[in-house]
Parts: sequence; structure tokens; C-alpha cells
Amino acid sequence: MKKIDWCCLQRDGIKLVEPNVNLSKKYIGEADKDLIEMKNASSLKWKDIEAYYSCYNSIYAILQKIGIRCEIHDCTLEFLRIVSEDLGITKEELNLIKDLKKKRIDVQYHLKEPEEIDEKSIAGFVLSCKNILNNLNEDRIKEMRIKLRELIEKSPPLENERK
Repeated sequence: MKKIDWCCLQRDGIKLVEPNVNLSKKYIGEADKDLIEMKNASSLKWKDIEAYYSCYNSIYAILQKIGIRCEIHDCTLEFLRIVSEDLGITKEELNLIKDLKKKRIDVQYHLKEPEEIDEKSIAGFVLSCKNILNNLNEDRIKEMRIKLRELIEKSPPLENERK
């Protein structure tokens, strides 16, 4: 089973919900707060963690505006991979957030030595997401929702639903 199929079948995986502009604004606000926290962090560990959440919350702001809920970070990033071109997210930006996620997990859970991060690239990622948010009109939102609906419909049913 493909990862996206698995994500569409999970209770906290990728789901269509009502678009929520207010929640989208709150998530982009959190991204800005995380960016400030990253810049002011007293340790590399917290810089790595805040950098990831700044980018992740930026992406989640876009998803909320479209009407997509996903509480599994790997699934959010997998969906992002599939729609990155449609949204205007570059391969470099996609690789950046995946790399940041790995670094966050390494320093937070595996207690690996944190690494210096490029703060300008993090700020650029957040700015890119803000531009995407500002350019998301009703037609683009409808297109993205159709794309997700098609992914969900193509997902194979769970084993116990086949009987």
C-alpha cells in the first residue's frame, strides 16, 4: 500500500474538512512566533525544533485554508509532496522541511547533537507559504480539494471493510 493510501485511511490521517480561514491565520501566526523563538533560542537544539515547527505550521496554515486536516506529520508531508507543484512549493523547500523534521526528531528523541541551521532559509520558507496563502483563491482551493477527494476515493478499503 502506498504511503498516501495509508494516510487517507488513518483516523488522524488526511481528511477533508470545511476550509477555516480563521484557523489558517492562527497557524501562520504560530509559524511567525516559532520563527522568532528560533532566532532567540539559547541552544541549537531548540533552534532545530522551532525551525521545524515554524515551517510545519506554515504548511498547516495552507491546509486549513484549503480545508484539509491531518494530525500525522508524515502524512502532512506526504500530501505536501504530492501537491507541492500545484501549490508552488519548490523541491528545495520540500527537502528543507523533510530535513528539518529529521533533525527535530534526532535532537528531541534520539538526543543527537544539534546542527546549525540556515535561519534565512527557514524565514524564506515561511514567507513562501504566506505568499501561497495570499494567492489561494476559491478556484485553487476547489482544485486542491478535488485532488484530495480523488486520492481518498482511490485508497483501498481497510481489510475489515472488504468483507
